Amino acid sequence: MKWQIEYKLGMIAATAAVTLVVGTLYTSGLKADDNQDEEDKVERGLSIAPVPLNLNGKDRQLVGLGSYIVNGQIDCNGCHSMGPQTEFAPSGNPYLLPPIFSGKKQINQATYLGGGRDFGPLGPPDNPGSHIMSRNLTPDKTGLPEGGRPFSEFLQIIRTGIDLDKQHAATCSLNVTTNCVPFPFDGTKLQIMPWPAFQNMTDHDLEAIYEYLSAIPCIEGPMDPTNPLHNDCH
Repeated sequence: MKWQIEYKLGMIAATAAVTLVVGTLYTSGLKADDNQDEEDKVERGLSIAPVPLNLNGKDRQLVGLGSYIVNGQIDCNGCHSMGPQTEFAPSGNPYLLPPIFSGKKQINQATYLGGGRDFGPLGPPDNPGSHIMSRNLTPDKTGLPEGGRPFSEFLQIIRTGIDLDKQHAATCSLNVTTNCVPFPFDGTKLQIMPWPAFQNMTDHDLEAIYEYLSAIPCIEGPMDPTNPLHNDCH
């Protein structure tokens, strides 16, 4: 009887040891695969960045991952440029036929993530409200993206959709017809921008996007320096 108990206890201990080893190897394998997957995204992101990157003082890994997300997954430039007519260089628009299209996609660096795309008003003709314009995401003279916003504000914008610029904070009425949105749109929230989807991203991915945006060239604009959205590069 005693040897049977000792045998069973030995088998339990051996099984536990095997389980621990296998589990450790499996977890280590997953971790290695995850690291390699991110490294692949980093290198791919750096290779597809359509503008020269300033990596001085930046986290290269985050910049590469941010570029992969911005340029390879969610096409931020599709909205945060001045529109389809200027999104691509004249001969680099892949939607066009040769000989207009050279055969090689090329982003227009002069408008890349500089904002200014006009999405029109949200409301009907009798109560349209103001035109919704995409924002300039490039860094200003401080080196911080989106016109000098710290990461804490960038994170708040993506997580909640709040429009910290308050461009359309008012609800349109007979007396308010500019910088407004018609009821029932919430003027405190960014309209058009798909922040309800982006708010589900991890802090790590959002930090990578922010780091990438801080590494791209500054684009001046809007050109009117009195405009609160004016981005000063100098």
